[in-house]
Amino acid sequence: MKVLALSGSLRAASNNTALLRAAARLAPPGMRIELFGELGQFPLFNPDYGDIFPPPVRRLYECLTTADAVLIASPEYAHGVTGTIKNALDWMVGCEVFVNKPVALLNASPRAIHAHAALRETLSVMSAHLIEAASITLPLLGSGLNEDGIVTHPAISAALSNALSVLATTASISPST
Repeated sequence: MKVLALSGSLRAASNNTALLRAAARLAPPGMRIELFGELGQFPLFNPDYGDIFPPPVRRLYECLTTADAVLIASPEYAHGVTGTIKNALDWMVGCEVFVNKPVALLNASPRAIHAHAALRETLSVMSAHLIEAASITLPLLGSGLNEDGIVTHPAISAALSNALSVLATTASISPST
């Protein structure tokens, strides 16, 4: 099972990106999580491009097309999703690549409720299949945990591993796979 991971943060020391990298290390047998690292190269969404995607956007489209599921972690800025993740999703709205695609949301901060809700709304409008039981909030903000710390933290790694197992099980019976 191939899972595409998207981080809404471009920061080198991002908690969200560290969370996704830790998820890749904790993935259950048979699941491969690949972090898409080109969101910072996307131009701002412009419908005048039509069906001709700029190269990094084309690569995201292709990765989404071949993914069995998607894992998204994004911080909250000013009570909303980051421009990075919103821009990426805006590019994908017209091509229907998210329709029935199993998606799990990881939230690295219990305080990031507005962005998490906005992300859910956007994905719902795009007809993604949100896997609620695999979408979790973890208390990483202010914890000082990096990728290795997440993987070795007993409670956090257990919760993340469980969410990934639920995603694997649910995605394997999803209509898009």
